[in-house]
Amino acid sequence: MRVSIITVTLNSARTLEDTILSILHQDYDNIEHIIVDGGSKDDTLEIIEKYKDKISKSISEPDQGIYDAMNKGIALATGDLIGTLNSDDIYANNTVISEIVDVFSKVETDILFADLWYVKNDNINRIVRRFRSSQFHPKLLPYGIAPAHPTMFVKRHIIDTYGPYKTDYEISADFEFIARIFYQTDVKYYYHPKVIIKMRMGGISTRGWRSLLLSNQEMLKACLENDIPTNIFKIAMKYPRKVIGFLFK
Repeated sequence: MRVSIITVTLNSARTLEDTILSILHQDYDNIEHIIVDGGSKDDTLEIIEKYKDKISKSISEPDQGIYDAMNKGIALATGDLIGTLNSDDIYANNTVISEIVDVFSKVETDILFADLWYVKNDNINRIVRRFRSSQFHPKLLPYGIAPAHPTMFVKRHIIDTYGPYKTDYEISADFEFIARIFYQTDVKYYYHPKVIIKMRMGGISTRGWRSLLLSNQEMLKACLENDIPTNIFKIAMKYPRKVIGFLFK
């Protein structure tokens, strides 16, 4: 089973090598690593060049944002499974992909998701919060609750059927993608009860009040576009769960 992993970069020189090495150290061989760069001005391209013999495909050109770049990666992907690994994140250990493939070989599922750790930006061993995907159910989407998107592995036919990410979303196209796939369909999903990703704090969805407000607005938009009955007050009810994630790591 071939696994395509898409990494989107833009001026990611400080962390990208960690991400690349995290994939190279996996004990599963049939991995297609695709890097889509948005036209970096720092040393990102030099790092990509350093590992060019280990990276399956890479492009560097202007894009319309992170989700446009992800869609470019999806278009290049040839794997049976497609996942993403952000340019400042790493896998929790070197057996993640082999374990994921093993689950797909044994369980009848279209999508797998798991847990992740949010870690300090300057210390990936310092856990800030655990994101638990175990409680997810499509009925919780009206409350802004979704599985941890970076942990998701999706069979190619699901993307071919339901489409890629919508590029008119700035920071919540992943939530819209999940809402579109899960809410009114019979797509089979499986929760893998392990932490598989360490995610550095500071991503686009965690950058202050503007990001917080925009995220909620786009989640509301995503629900309305997918005929999911909700309102902004329901969506705000996800925050107590986040607090629990900080308290019980």
